[in-house]
Amino acid sequence: MNGWQALFYKEVLRFWKVGFQTVAAPVITAILYMMIFGHVLEDHVKVYETVSYTAFLLPGLVMMSVLQNAFANSSSSLVQSKVMGNLVFLMLTPLSHRAWFLAYVGSSVVRGLAVGGGVIVATWWFARPPMEAPAWIVVFAFLGAALLGALGLIAGLWAEKFDQMAAFQNFIIMPMTFLSGVFYSIHSLPEFWQKVSHLNPFFYMIDGFRYGFFGVSDTSPWLSLAIVALALAGVSGLALHLLKTGYKIRH
Repeated sequence: MNGWQALFYKEVLRFWKVGFQTVAAPVITAILYMMIFGHVLEDHVKVYETVSYTAFLLPGLVMMSVLQNAFANSSSSLVQSKVMGNLVFLMLTPLSHRAWFLAYVGSSVVRGLAVGGGVIVATWWFARPPMEAPAWIVVFAFLGAALLGALGLIAGLWAEKFDQMAAFQNFIIMPMTFLSGVFYSIHSLPEFWQKVSHLNPFFYMIDGFRYGFFGVSDTSPWLSLAIVALALAGVSGLALHLLKTGYKIRH
């Protein structure tokens, strides 16, 4: 086992040892969303002709869970290490900035996909949407988790205490997630807000992921793939640069 693999293993164990909090709790939250929104809006909202609202909602909740937990994994790990003062021991190792990136983002992908898989299994009783294009489901789930893991790495490097991390999540990640079409199709919005939604990269992750289930989406899956891949490249490049320069971790 080389350096980045050891750090990756340590980061996976970190969240897995408290799996009830890091995996089970987000799954329960998604079930509550499904029960409440599905029950209240099932007979009032029709997005696609052949798809019930509950079935439409399921992929959105899965992807939302993947994104939020991938972000939380890398960001909380770094901030916790800063606050507890044990980050210095990691800095003493000969690990490169690329090794840090692979370990933190890789473990975030594992947690995000674990939670997403749990949500699919737990909500399968409510709706069983078809999987018209499984490859798109896998691609967007992986890219979305990697993008939010890298973004969480940036946030964790920037934040020096838990309230700063909470502010980043509450004022940036949560609004972008909820305004990305998790609970609705953007075609139901006024024209102005449709245009605003198209500026949100989270929309393309969720819309492309939903395409994998139904074979229909609000925009082309190829466009969504290009935008998500470009966003991932940009965020990853910034995260690698910050790690290389030791941003806020080398004083």
